[in-house]
Amino acid sequence: MRADARRNYALLLDVAARAVAEQGADASLEQIARTAGVGSGTVRRHFPTRHALLEAVFRTRIDALDVRARELADRPDPRAALIDWLDAVLAFAATTRGVAEALNRDHVADPGEPHEHCATARLTRAGDPLVRRAAATLTPGVTIADLLTLVTGIALATEHHPDRAAESRRLLHLTITGVSPD
Repeated sequence: MRADARRNYALLLDVAARAVAEQGADASLEQIARTAGVGSGTVRRHFPTRHALLEAVFRTRIDALDVRARELADRPDPRAALIDWLDAVLAFAATTRGVAEALNRDHVADPGEPHEHCATARLTRAGDPLVRRAAATLTPGVTIADLLTLVTGIALATEHHPDRAAESRRLLHLTITGVSPD
């Protein structure tokens, strides 16, 4: 990337992160371009789809969740490891505006749109080993996709709660009791 393209990318990413934090996953791409002082074509060159933009905005946190899953993979209690990781995913989804919307959209996106780098695909790859290790403690048939859908639903359901973090954790633990009775 040329120096000006790198600067534009960094500026767009910064502006987009602020816009998504304020307006959620539906932040206007045209407004992001105007705020960054570039044309909408520049936004589209760097981020050809809304999914690509959201993935870039959330990349650092998704990377940290991937690392966390690997750290927990060898924990002696696989159920506790899975719950710890799901709690971290939910904390991210419930406290970072736009994440739950982005995860929800990943499930219903156009089949032609590439998904290998989207948040849901990356979280699925990170969490699947934890689910496989904890399988004996889970209700038969529970998958990482199921758990991520539940986490997304909890984050969406608590979006306007006065104590979003506490309520989302409470609902997660109710959910865990249902899919993995202790």
